[in-house]
Amino acid sequence: MEQSINFRPEVAEDEEFLARLYATTRDYELNLLPWDSEQKAAFLRSQFGLQRQHYRRHYPNAAFLIIESNGAKIGRMYVDRSESDILLMDIALMPEFRGKGLGGQLIASLLAEAGAAQKAVRIHVERNNPALHLYERLKFRVLEDKGVHYMMEWRADEAKTSA
Repeated sequence: MEQSINFRPEVAEDEEFLARLYATTRDYELNLLPWDSEQKAAFLRSQFGLQRQHYRRHYPNAAFLIIESNGAKIGRMYVDRSESDILLMDIALMPEFRGKGLGGQLIASLLAEAGAAQKAVRIHVERNNPALHLYERLKFRVLEDKGVHYMMEWRADEAKTSA
């Protein structure tokens, strides 16, 4: 079956899905902790709420998008566009959609948009995030090492010269 991908703005009814999606992005960390399932669930609820609050406070004009495939919610993509750059604040797919090239396709579309507009694309990436290799393949470079994560940047002119 061919996969049809579309985006739509988040709505309040998406919160439960988004909380589940967020939890899947933290599995690798939580598996290292000796907490029981209640402690992990409480931690995830707290962190999810804090992240949502932070994004909305600091990026009020961002696009908070739900990624759908054939009508089913499969991920989220948060993008803040300014005059000079595009900040890919967050992109996450449900586990069954990871590692199949879809994330790369979605980011490539964003890079094409940025290239046409002569804008940079920036993203924060945790050091242990498996997607770090994808960003490196797409010619993002580390702008700043912030300890736990990197601030990375893609520029069309640099991506062409390093290809």
